Amino acid sequence: MESTKTDILRIAVKRVASPVAYCALSVKCGTRDEEPKYNGLAHFTEHMFFKGTLKRRASSINNTLERVGGELNAYTTKEETVLHSTVLFEDLPKAVDLLMELAFTSTFPQKELEKERDVILEEITSYKDIPAECIYEHFEQILFEGHPLQMQILGEKRSLRKIDSTVMQEYNRKHFIPDNTAFTVVADTTPAKVSALVKKSARKHLGREIEVVVLEEGAIAGKGVAAGAEGVADRRSGEFLWGGRVPFHKEVAKKSHQAHCIVGAEAYNTYDERRIPLSLLANILGGPASGSRLNMSLRERNGLVYSVEAVYTPYADTGIFSIYFGCDKEDTQKCLNLIKKELDKLVAEPLSPAILKAAKKQLIGQLSIAQDNAEAQCLSMGKSLLVYGKISNFEQMREKIESITAQQLHQVAKEILCWERMNTLIYN
Repeated sequence: MESTKTDILRIAVKRVASPVAYCALSVKCGTRDEEPKYNGLAHFTEHMFFKGTLKRRASSINNTLERVGGELNAYTTKEETVLHSTVLFEDLPKAVDLLMELAFTSTFPQKELEKERDVILEEITSYKDIPAECIYEHFEQILFEGHPLQMQILGEKRSLRKIDSTVMQEYNRKHFIPDNTAFTVVADTTPAKVSALVKKSARKHLGREIEVVVLEEGAIAGKGVAAGAEGVADRRSGEFLWGGRVPFHKEVAKKSHQAHCIVGAEAYNTYDERRIPLSLLANILGGPASGSRLNMSLRERNGLVYSVEAVYTPYADTGIFSIYFGCDKEDTQKCLNLIKKELDKLVAEPLSPAILKAAKKQLIGQLSIAQDNAEAQCLSMGKSLLVYGKISNFEQMREKIESITAQQLHQVAKEILCWERMNTLIYN
């Protein structure tokens, strides 16, 4: 019996008065969805979207938007793959159609695949020559050993050599489907017009009708949109994937004039409400502002580093809080001692009302400025649709930040920032 299931593709549109249009097709699959023997497949597939479809060759794909001054790009993370475009408003129909064509009708020709494999192998070599970048994935590789998140986005040379067109086509058929996809647009247009464009492209490239569900700000999608949420959305206090593991402390010899170091620990998953207080703590410690606590301690007062940053990255079923710095090799332990001192302060006692108020205002200001970037908004909307099945507006986020209490922040600090929980990776 033939299935009567209707494909559902969810879209969100933010109307802005601008001659430029931004659109993104986001798919809920990434490095963690690969088989370990094909590590790097998601990123490799992203590269190959530009190498041919059922109707176009690579040269035609590149020229479609470039000849009208538009841009076409893509990226892969551990949990999503995104194709996105920036064009003049009148060329939005071309951009929508091209993104749909690339996602659903790419052919992954073997001849082009062989050439692109060499490009990625060279990319891996270049990447490993930059310790400040590759140390992050190396840290996660150790922290999440035995879990899909341990796999590297670029993959490994031996696994990439196993990938052929057949493997890539199977991966694409499995994951690049309307139900797994969000389409977002920031432009001077309406949801109805974007919905019509997406439906038209679906008929053209999928050969069938699909249902398009428009999500307004604050609205929640139907069951199943946040595909990765099942089984982890209810994960709550104190429960970590790797809870109870003994922290690691590793040093790796590198030919570098500097030492590069990451200190970090497992943190809350993307569905945990405590992720917002932890984001605020990360900003206080090592956010982009020059007045962050770690920057003041390590750079301004002691002159030990050029930069230091604290980052919190949530995933569907876990998360990671980390601090990175680079310094002269003989100063590594001194930097670690200063970092411990700053973490211990936050664990020891709650922030004063005045400091907490200033920290909230700073984060809200940073987020507000980021909201002024239309491309960033478009990409953020796609991620929100995939992960939460809804689009949160800025005021909702602002209210959540404003509602954080000193006691909540202190509790999160005690759960995440204790020095005894920290793992360390040093390139020396």
